[in-house]
Amino acid sequence: MDIRPFIDSTYLKTASQAALDETQNQVVVETFIREAVEERFKLIMIRPEMVAVAKKIISESESNLLIGTVIDFPQGQLGIEEKLREANQAIVDGADELDFVCNYEAFKNGNVDLVKEEIFRGTQLALDNNKIIKWIIEVAALSDKQIIQLSTLIKNVVMANFKEADYAAVFVKSSTGFYQTQNNAPNGATIPAVIMMIENASPLSVKAAGGVRTYEDAVEMIKLGVKRIGTSAAKAIVNGEKNQNEY
Repeated sequence: MDIRPFIDSTYLKTASQAALDETQNQVVVETFIREAVEERFKLIMIRPEMVAVAKKIISESESNLLIGTVIDFPQGQLGIEEKLREANQAIVDGADELDFVCNYEAFKNGNVDLVKEEIFRGTQLALDNNKIIKWIIEVAALSDKQIIQLSTLIKNVVMANFKEADYAAVFVKSSTGFYQTQNNAPNGATIPAVIMMIENASPLSVKAAGGVRTYEDAVEMIKLGVKRIGTSAAKAIVNGEKNQNEY
């Protein structure tokens, strides 16, 4: 199976997180972008400040590579207006897809109305601009019951407010890859979490981010019904090598 069309090649580290200076980190990002062009991946997922750089490289390469970026990453606790400002700037800079971190802490604390509003307004912004949107729910921070409830909530908001033709542009995504777990517990997609997401988010699509270590893992996720896979070791995975990275 050619898994390239499912792959979102991902690099989301800041310079400090990568233990590099800003210039060195930009070189790493540019290398990821060029690799994604060469490997014909679906999309390159990068931080918002690198979107314009990616747009220039992709244009010069005459590639069809899509650009994705993250919004309110990785905590997801900014106010709705701030999230929308960040998303608007990413659109101006040339992003094709917006991966919003859902305010899962607000959800856990019972502030469901706030979460509903940010899902509605963020989704509306993306669809009005013909962009794909993915809502990151951070499965490692949630119980099984909360994964089911939050996946269902996102589905219900979308189905209540948007047309059926829009559903394909809205995803539920598992993880940021930056959540700190205890006792080395997985902080990315797991098979049980992905199954719960697929069962409860449908007809919306699911993106498995983090935790996909091998080509076989990727194929298993695709067979479950996942439509996208986020990984920082995309080239290794498609070539049958093991992903040694955390994401």
